[in-house]
Amino acid sequence: MQKRLLVSLLFLSCGLFAQEQISFENLNDFKDQAGNWQIVGDVTVNRGVDVHHEPTKEHDTKKKKKKKKKNEPAPLKAVEFSPGTGIALNINSEEQRDALVTNWEHGDIKFEIEVLLPKGSNSGIYLQGRYEFQLRDSWEVKSALMSDMGGLHNNWETAEDKIFRGIPPMSNAAKAPGLWQKIKIHFQAPRFNSAGEKIANAKFVTAELNGVLVLSNVEVPTHTGGPIEKNEVAKGPLLIQGNHGPVALRNFKYQLLKESSVALSSLSYKTYKGDFQDLKDISDHYKVAQGQANKIDVNSIGEEDEYGIMYVGKINIEEEDTYTVSLGYTGGVKLILANKKLFENNLPDGEGLLQEEIKLTKGSHSFILINIKSAAWRAPRLGMTIESAVTNPKSFHVLDSDPPRVNSTSPILVDAETEPRLLRGFVSFKGNEKRLSYTIGVGTPQGVNFVYDLGAANLVGMWRGDFVDATPMWHNRGNGSFKARGMVNWTFLNQPIAQLETPNSAFPETGTAPNFVAKGYSIDKNSGLPIFKHEYKGVVIENKMTVDATETYLIQEVSFSKIGLTNWYLKLASGDIQKSADGAFVIGGQQYYINVLSGQTPRIREVVGESELVLPVDGTSIKYEIIW
Repeated sequence: MQKRLLVSLLFLSCGLFAQEQISFENLNDFKDQAGNWQIVGDVTVNRGVDVHHEPTKEHDTKKKKKKKKKNEPAPLKAVEFSPGTGIALNINSEEQRDALVTNWEHGDIKFEIEVLLPKGSNSGIYLQGRYEFQLRDSWEVKSALMSDMGGLHNNWETAEDKIFRGIPPMSNAAKAPGLWQKIKIHFQAPRFNSAGEKIANAKFVTAELNGVLVLSNVEVPTHTGGPIEKNEVAKGPLLIQGNHGPVALRNFKYQLLKESSVALSSLSYKTYKGDFQDLKDISDHYKVAQGQANKIDVNSIGEEDEYGIMYVGKINIEEEDTYTVSLGYTGGVKLILANKKLFENNLPDGEGLLQEEIKLTKGSHSFILINIKSAAWRAPRLGMTIESAVTNPKSFHVLDSDPPRVNSTSPILVDAETEPRLLRGFVSFKGNEKRLSYTIGVGTPQGVNFVYDLGAANLVGMWRGDFVDATPMWHNRGNGSFKARGMVNWTFLNQPIAQLETPNSAFPETGTAPNFVAKGYSIDKNSGLPIFKHEYKGVVIENKMTVDATETYLIQEVSFSKIGLTNWYLKLASGDIQKSADGAFVIGGQQYYINVLSGQTPRIREVVGESELVLPVDGTSIKYEIIW
């Protein structure tokens, strides 16, 4: 069994229990289409070429064709691809512009997919073929509209009960053209009664774009623009638009959800009054009432504080499976299910949401739930929810007993509203790989943020959007760490500047290079951003990050106090690295770009089984863009 304390319901609601995967070995999961969709092995995008401004072929044979000058390079295409499998690619034309429509239909569904768009392109994912989640090159958009990436598109109906004006995303989390972008959606289908009348709207429970929540509990009262049919149904196909521009798809996982058959029966309760400090303090000596109940309801006690309640009942399981039990509470709480103690928090002033997985066989399973509270400053809460990988959550409490919440702990958020913000703290590289203790987060008013490793003189991660969540650092005793409020593009660990014995020698690990000393930082008068200082073998190194003029990415400049440095190198990137047609480099499986501005020629090398992008330190300054 796996136990954890959840701080946020957002992650719970968008958690994906992917049971099915479309491998894109072929298009057998989809209906026939005109041929604009094909299976390919790799897709590359020339990021500066707009799909609406590509050279057109000359169809009029009567017109004189222009002669191609000798040695004139062919114009760049917006999208290029290579044979293979794993990616579905749409290249539409006036004659071939069909949507990609699944053979299967869905009601409630959780799914995730990665999409790639060239500059100026536009597409959409239609849930049930009727509710469009917009796909669009929205990288440089400042204030996202419903027609931008992550929004729900409007329709053009005129009947009052059919008009939908669209919903914009909560923030613009779109990446640059040519980069893979990850989408996770939890969708709830509309509900109908036995007469076929709609009784509940379709809902995007959660939608994440590149790790950023862009929609939360958004109802859609009718179809959006361009549906497969202008009606609403309990089930419909998933549709990806194919008539507005190129789009590539990969890593498509989904889980069709059904209503839970788990049931609660034989529920009885006893309520107690007393200043209970331990779950064991409850006894019939303090009992004030008992009876039968249909659902858990902590408010039935009639007390705000200094109370206890015990529920005894049965959980009836129709299908053997692994179930996730969630328990919201204030005070102290204990749950025993199927003779297993799932939870026990013996603090009378506790608060939280507990979650645990348990395998339950078909049949009836007894449970005992005990709750005490001696904490006048906390409101009473008690609720139990059960779900499996293939079912929607089912709650066994009345709404007021454990009303929906975003956080059980009020988050401590740090923003950079009018000037840059700096926050020292611990950071977990890639979320869990390695804990970095000498790091500083830097947030900008433009929403272009990064984490810098002071000990290594290394930019280790960057993201756009809101700055950081400092709750882990400052709540209660804290653990000294903060979390980015966006999807971080992680770079690499260890020291990126070194004098190497040979051009193929490995860079030293952080802290192992002789005479490499961190010298803190100063603040640039113009930008308000830090200029990080280091010293290595008698050379003073300054590392400065600035936000570009479009306010969408970072420019990094590394300067050296001496010239003529022999065998000095700077590592720009590590991992999967490809050179694009415009001279920039695509990093990390098309996660971000690096473009050198200062004239040096980078090279890709292989060291200990890892690709690295390095360039020689041949002057006093190296300047490059980091674009995502």
